[in-house]
Amino acid sequence: MQALAELLRGRGAHVDPIACVEDLSAEMALRRVDGFPHSIGELVFHMNYWMGYELARIRGDRPKYPEHNAESFPGTALDSAGWDRVRRDFAWLLSEYAKMAASPRAALDRQVESVHEGDKKVAGRVEDVLWQMVAHTSYHVGQIALIRRVLGAWPPKGGGDSW
Repeated sequence: MQALAELLRGRGAHVDPIACVEDLSAEMALRRVDGFPHSIGELVFHMNYWMGYELARIRGDRPKYPEHNAESFPGTALDSAGWDRVRRDFAWLLSEYAKMAASPRAALDRQVESVHEGDKKVAGRVEDVLWQMVAHTSYHVGQIALIRRVLGAWPPKGGGDSW
């Protein structure tokens, strides 16, 4: 699924998710913008949470589904070391999803076990989960791009449209 791999790394209509965060200092990543509930660092933590959750399901584990969405955001403020870890994990998770996107058709068609009622409300093949993660990542990377613009930190060094 070339399109999946391309979208995970910001080809086509999407900005590269890694480029959107790799050049941000902890100070910039952890800064809050008035009127928005989360910092860039918190958004990346949140994307990692859900990519990790779905990766565990795909691999046959049974991760605990959170009672509330708030559990998918950091419980305490991130610091510089926390930002470095979150950013590193983000790149690793995206690379794992890109590898899966290049899997043979049989692997992409494999059903993923539901561990929560919420999982049963959406399509459950590996490919379906990958598309869900592409959409989720795209949504939040768009928020990150907007926050970076507000903070005067756009475009990222790795590139991004500025028109």
